[in-house]
Amino acid sequence: MSKHLITALALATSVFVSGCAMLEPRVPPAQPSIPAEWPLPPVTSAGADAHPPEATAGGLEVADIGWRDFFADPRLEELVAQALDNNRDLRIAILNVERARAQYRIQRADRLPSLGANATLERTGGDAPVQDLYTAGVGLAAFELDLFGRVRNLSRAALEQFLATGESHRAAQLSLIAEVANAWLSLAADRELLEIAEQTLRTHEESYRLTGQRHELGAVSGLELNQSRTLVETARADVARFAGQVARDENALDLLVGQPVDPALLPDRFLSQVSGLAPLPAGVPAETLLRRPDVMAAEHRLLAANANIGAARAAFFPSISLTGMVGSASTELSGLFEGGTGFWRFSPQINIPIFQGGRLRAALGMAQADRDIALADYERAIQAGFREVADALALSSTLARQRAALEDLVEASGNTLELSQARYDAGLVSYLELLDAQRTHYQAEQSLVQVQLAEQANRVTLYRVLGGGWAERTP
Repeated sequence: MSKHLITALALATSVFVSGCAMLEPRVPPAQPSIPAEWPLPPVTSAGADAHPPEATAGGLEVADIGWRDFFADPRLEELVAQALDNNRDLRIAILNVERARAQYRIQRADRLPSLGANATLERTGGDAPVQDLYTAGVGLAAFELDLFGRVRNLSRAALEQFLATGESHRAAQLSLIAEVANAWLSLAADRELLEIAEQTLRTHEESYRLTGQRHELGAVSGLELNQSRTLVETARADVARFAGQVARDENALDLLVGQPVDPALLPDRFLSQVSGLAPLPAGVPAETLLRRPDVMAAEHRLLAANANIGAARAAFFPSISLTGMVGSASTELSGLFEGGTGFWRFSPQINIPIFQGGRLRAALGMAQADRDIALADYERAIQAGFREVADALALSSTLARQRAALEDLVEASGNTLELSQARYDAGLVSYLELLDAQRTHYQAEQSLVQVQLAEQANRVTLYRVLGGGWAERTP
């Protein structure tokens, strides 16, 4: 090999490498404008005691806690498992992942030459005698030499889209687990409220019956009798309302699970220790957001859009494609594979863009705009995730204080009701005071259940927004 040829090859290699480096776009840094950490005091959920020890040992992050270890009730665990197997939305997400995988494999195949065998008959005629030409062989069909990375960038974009679809599937699974848990908790709370309303209705009906007897004896006025009836009708309306909510909650669970739910898996009453969450340290770093599947999906979409810029830039440069064939040709079919009939054909083609009417520049501008949109979407995903975590952490302490206050209120209002009933029976107070005590205690019991539900739902939300729910068991 001569010195000039070696120099030419070295120069061509240098130009090729520099061209590829020029066409490989850089991903701009994200600037989500969020604090480095959540500056909040340590938050410890009341349900942490119900959490298995292996799930909180070793300083594991919330994303590492398996959902079977997070939910303490085995009935809820079974419902979540059934939903993961039968939910149609999750099934669609899984099929989308399979479709994206197939699309990536199709795009990746363009980086390899495609070989095919074919046989043809070419017949010509006219004023001259008719002639036949039989050919058979193995050929290479328009294989593009990826000198400037167009095919490679398209393959990279397809890979990132596949990875983004996989993260979207993870996000769908996390959302499904949280939805099943919240629907189960809502059903438990509504059943608790229904039982409270039924007990209240029985108490008010008995009180109304006794008041009616005293009214017949002239011991109480008609006003007191109608006031007692007001409580009865209010409780009866609440019983009907909560019964409808219970039926609606059961239907929602059937839809989420994807099949009729076994009544044995439904909660009887609302329990405050339904789920457990490991204690969170003060100042959780914002980097935990990067493990959220929605943030990771946005990141992969950004990388895909960035790779499309490289493909759009490569379109400005010449492209070389190779077509070739090796086989046999004969004017007679019987002599197609005899000696002396072999042939080969090699057809390289170069395409140099000269004038495209601005099409290539517009395509590059569109690719850059798509990249900027993906970058903004990535930053928005980080900001939205930060807000969700911050909101859930803030509610953890406020809801705990509300629950404690309402527990004291229920106890105090119950004592007040007992004293008011005794004073009313002794004729020391009017029925209006007893009526007010009954209403206050009934409303306090309802408010306590609602705050307990909000506290449990917030724990589930915190588990989801910190990326928990992907693993079944804690490592």
